Amino acid sequence: MKVRKITLLAGLSVLLMAIMACTMNIGGPAYPNLHIPVSTDAADELQSNVQTAVAAGAESGQVTLVVTETQVTSYLAAQLQTQAQPLFTDPQVYLRNGQIQIYGTATQGYFQVTIQIVVTAGIDPQGRVLIDVSNADFGPMPVPAGLKDTVTAAIQEAYTGAIGPAAIGFRLESITVANGTMTIVGRTK
Repeated sequence: MKVRKITLLAGLSVLLMAIMACTMNIGGPAYPNLHIPVSTDAADELQSNVQTAVAAGAESGQVTLVVTETQVTSYLAAQLQTQAQPLFTDPQVYLRNGQIQIYGTATQGYFQVTIQIVVTAGIDPQGRVLIDVSNADFGPMPVPAGLKDTVTAAIQEAYTGAIGPAAIGFRLESITVANGTMTIVGRTK
């Protein structure tokens, strides 16, 4: 009888430790059914498209850049991998109906949650990009303090990193987000 209790206690202890060693998903918004592939080729293609658009703009005075969901998702995934403690992992970026919808997996301790951040992009009177976090859903976890500032800084950094060398003498005219693409139009001064 004593051996049976010890065996039962040992089994329960092993089970408890196994549960504690695992990360538990506690919900959050569901990823959309469409999975966007991540590749270094797509991230490189985005950089190449920026360079091509800037070169064409130097000749014509107008810069037009079209970014796809695969390119921006791949670029974001590459940027998150360089961070020691990223806000989230496994990004998926959907460019639909005037919104940039970002999904990912946030981890806090032993818990994981699917997150959704909805961003709209516009232009201020000086021709600079404006970012508005219109919705942030971290499921049952609290939305991190300073989320808007963090997301805005990340998008600004991506924008200046991509277009920065050509940004001197550059003014944005429009940003259109629809049907899986984001079109950025600007003029050189």
